[in-house]
Amino acid sequence: MSRLKQITEAVRDAGSLGVAELASLTGASEMTIRRDLEVLAAQGVLERFRGGARSLLLRGSEPPFALRSDENTDAKRRIAAAVADMITDGESVVLDSGTTCLEVARLLHDRRLTVMPLSLHAVNALSSSASLTLLVPGGRPRPGELALTGPLTLASLEALRFDTAIVGCCGLSAGQGLTAFDLEDASVKRAAIASARRVIAAVDASKLTRTALAFVAPATALDAVVTDAVGDEELEAAGVTVVTA
Repeated sequence: MSRLKQITEAVRDAGSLGVAELASLTGASEMTIRRDLEVLAAQGVLERFRGGARSLLLRGSEPPFALRSDENTDAKRRIAAAVADMITDGESVVLDSGTTCLEVARLLHDRRLTVMPLSLHAVNALSSSASLTLLVPGGRPRPGELALTGPLTLASLEALRFDTAIVGCCGLSAGQGLTAFDLEDASVKRAAIASARRVIAAVDASKLTRTALAFVAPATALDAVVTDAVGDEELEAAGVTVVTA
């Protein structure tokens, strides 16, 4: 676990913590902790006060995109490479928001595909491609996350039919299905799944032990799950192909 994530989770669980307590917890110097707190305050994760910080995240809320983008990067890139290998040139693809799907977008840049990304991060990553046909949906970008949500995004999805939907999630299990922290994001994911002939979930191992607030779809709505975890027997029993990256 990265030190920033460790600090974020510790402050969120406690409500507030002092610099000395965080230094003892992480093994870092107090000067390093103060710098880390400045970084996290700039990302909207916490609020500084003299000698410590208090959390601005509710329990069960989604950490900011900037913090998540630095987590499990090797695993996310392996997952993205495995997902990209499952896409055939000529396909039409709807690509979900999130940090793992952004890694997928980077690998699709030079492919001969039609892609509709559901975040401005991925739109930007694909905008310079000479080989790819880029479709940009309407919608309202969520601050920081830049995931597109709202009725314009849903209308864009409802008007199209894709060969493949590549979706991310905040939690996934055979019993609880695919879940997300944000209610509007959950609606967009449902519409993306409904618009596609095949659904691939790109999920790092940490999501397989988590259930978020908003239900998106049952596990049986997925054709394949690409993850860095060892094969999930419960998902496989539900008829989902599990690919280990």
